[in-house]
Formats: sequence, C-alpha cells, structure tokens
Amino acid sequence: MKRITLIIAACCLILTACAQNNNKKDNKETTQTAETKENKEMKTLIVYFSATGTTKAAAQKLAKEFNADLYEITPEVPYTAADLDWRDKTSRSTIEMQDKTSRPAIKGRCENIADYDTIWIGFPVWWYTSPTIVNTFIEAHDLSGKTLNVFATSGGSGVEGSAKDLKNAYPQYTWGESRLMN
Repeated sequence: MKRITLIIAACCLILTACAQNNNKKDNKETTQTAETKENKEMKTLIVYFSATGTTKAAAQKLAKEFNADLYEITPEVPYTAADLDWRDKTSRSTIEMQDKTSRPAIKGRCENIADYDTIWIGFPVWWYTSPTIVNTFIEAHDLSGKTLNVFATSGGSGVEGSAKDLKNAYPQYTWGESRLMN
C-alpha cells in the first residue's frame, strides 16, 4: 500500500511540475506577443486640404508634433480666388457646399494608407463644416481600423460642427479628437 501511495505521490509531483512548466511557456508567449504589439511602431498620417496655404501650415506643425507623414488632398482642378469667394453665390465653393452630394475630383490616392494607425484629417472650415472634397478623400480610402482625428483652420467658426458632421456621415469609423488650429 505504501508503494502505491508513493507512486501516486510521485506522479502528482511530476504532473504538477509539467503543468507549471507549460504555464511558464504560455505566459512567456503571451508576454512576447504583447511586447511585439507594443514595439510595433504606431504610424501617424496628417492628411489635409488647403485652399490658400493656411491649413497646410497647420498640417506641417501637426506633423512635426506627432513625427508624422504628410499627404495633401489635391483637387484635380485647383481652386482659384474666384472659386473661393464665399460671397458670390455662383462661385465654385458655394455651389459645392450647397450640394451635400458634391464630390470634387482629387488627384491620386494615398497608396500606403494601410501603413497608418492614426490619421488626422485637416481642412479649412467652409460654411461651418468640412469642404466636400474631404468626403471625396474619405470615400476613396478604406479607413477601417484606424483612429481618425480632425483638425481645422477657420476665420471664425469652431471645429466641433465639422467633426460632428464627419462622425455622422461616416459612423463606421473610429473618431478621436478634434482641434482648431488658427
């Protein structure tokens, strides 16, 4: 009987030692996976549309702050001073902003958008919201799994309305903070 008890005790010790060894191995693998994710470089992209250069300057400041890359949303047909005259009801910008379905054509696409985890989207505030060319950019790219932030320049409006409009238009995306950068 003593012999059976000793054999059972020895088996229990061996099984316990094996289980502890497996737990250490599992914990080590879990720790290595977490460290790999932490060590993965989180990349930030600053995307901006600038009609007069003001938003471009703000984008450059933001890029420096976050050590981020820059991408300019470039209209296929550049905006002229006459196009930007908000007091003229026949100006291009007025017509585009009155038609919420307007999607002005842009040159190219950001081909490496998948490389970024965080994207700041910047623009001048037009008619209390973002210019419709920003929608063209958003709809031309898959921004799933990214954190989208908004920054804007304005002569008198805040950024809150613009950010809210974008969040409402694209609820499938994750939206973060917003900044007014005058």
